[in-house]
Amino acid sequence: MRRPVKNRNKRAPDPEHNSLLVEQVVNYVMLNGKKNTARTIVYGALEDAKTLLKVDNVVDLLETAVRNVGPTIEVRSRRVGGANYQVPREVRPERKDSLAIRWILAAAKGRSGVPMRKRLSEELQLAYKGEGEAVKKRENVHKMAEANRAFAHFAW
Repeated sequence: MRRPVKNRNKRAPDPEHNSLLVEQVVNYVMLNGKKNTARTIVYGALEDAKTLLKVDNVVDLLETAVRNVGPTIEVRSRRVGGANYQVPREVRPERKDSLAIRWILAAAKGRSGVPMRKRLSEELQLAYKGEGEAVKKRENVHKMAEANRAFAHFAW
C-alpha cells in the first residue's frame, strides 16, 4: 500500500464545466503551451459528442468514456534473478484516469484527414459506447495481465 503523496500539485478545475477531468484532458491535448487552442478543441469535441449521443451533461459523457477505457490491472516489469518478468499489478485510480485519457487521445491522433476536434469527438463517442481503439488497448492490457498471472507472486 502506497502512502499518500504530501505535496501533490493541485490542478484548478476548468472554467466552463468546473471539472478536474475536463481540465486534465485539456492539458493532455495542449501543445506548445497553447491552452486556449486545446480548450477550443476539447470543448468542441465534447459538444459534438453530446449532440450526437443525445446526452445531457458533457462531464458525465467524459467520465463514462474514461471509465470504459481505464484499465483495472496492468503488467509491470520486474527483474528477479537475472530474468525480467511481466508482473500483473492493480492500477491506482489516478493512473487509471490518466492512462484512459492518454489512450483516447492516442487513438484520436492515430486517425488522419480530419480536424482534431472531430477525431476526438468520434473517439469519445466510441469510448462512451465501449468500442474503439482505446477500449481495444485496455482489452490487450487485461489479456497481457491475465496471461502473466503466474508471476503475480512477484508483486511485492
